Amino acid sequence: MTRPLRVGVQLPEVERVVRFEELLSIALAAERSGFDSAWVGDHLLYRGDGREERGPLDCWSVLAGLAAATERLRLGPLVACTAFRPPGLLARAAQAVDEMSGGRLTLGLGAGWNRAEFEAFGLRFDHRVARFEESFDAIRRLLSGERVSVEGRFVRLEDAVLHPSPLRRPRLMVGSNGPRMLAATLPFVDCWNTWWDDYGNTAEGFARLNATIDEATGRAGKDPAEIERSACALVRLGSGVPERPVPPGVEPLDGRPRALADALLRLKDAGADEVILVVTPILERSVLELGEALELLDTA
Repeated sequence: MTRPLRVGVQLPEVERVVRFEELLSIALAAERSGFDSAWVGDHLLYRGDGREERGPLDCWSVLAGLAAATERLRLGPLVACTAFRPPGLLARAAQAVDEMSGGRLTLGLGAGWNRAEFEAFGLRFDHRVARFEESFDAIRRLLSGERVSVEGRFVRLEDAVLHPSPLRRPRLMVGSNGPRMLAATLPFVDCWNTWWDDYGNTAEGFARLNATIDEATGRAGKDPAEIERSACALVRLGSGVPERPVPPGVEPLDGRPRALADALLRLKDAGADEVILVVTPILERSVLELGEALELLDTA
């Protein structure tokens, strides 16, 4: 029986110090438990938010390790910041991970938002959307096997090409709700993703936001049915203090199997093709417990 929607999980990122051994064990547990995908945040540093200074391991290094160690899970950055790497180098990293995984990469892309990490690592925070537009165009063309020459305001490439040539163009996903970002990407991407607090973590909120994506896709000259819809959803297990702070007015989904399965089906009915669970706490045992909800979905 085919599952009514795909379900992924975000691996731990900034909740606590997490080493690769734990990231791998959680990803393997997700694969055993029937999850469809596992996702890695792309951040350099968190500081100045009232919590302990922290940061995850390098996104692309982790994805390469997971690609070699897993067999079925789709993998991807949630989402890769185009400002962190020159577009040619980001395209090369994505190509390598896609090949290592046998075509299981979904390349999520965004412009970044956390000023502290930009400043700490000497990255320009200005004109983020304009920089993204130029980088995105170069990345998607390189991954399509093109030779790319660009003399832009922010990106300069001279007859750049990926060797060895890509076996395929990875699935592309945009992680943004901004009108300008959507206009630049919707003609080319396969999927759109939104974070849980952008739609209030409710099916009703997702339906409203999803309708604006239909409109934006139409304005971009593309059939809305050609763009898959992906929703990150905050899920809470147990009654302890959550690892992720929950903002006022947002209610995490109940992680108990029947309640979560019902919530996922409501998101499907609201237009989601995929739901990526952002779980608090995110541990190997959490993923194994959530697998019970997936079993209920398989019989829906």
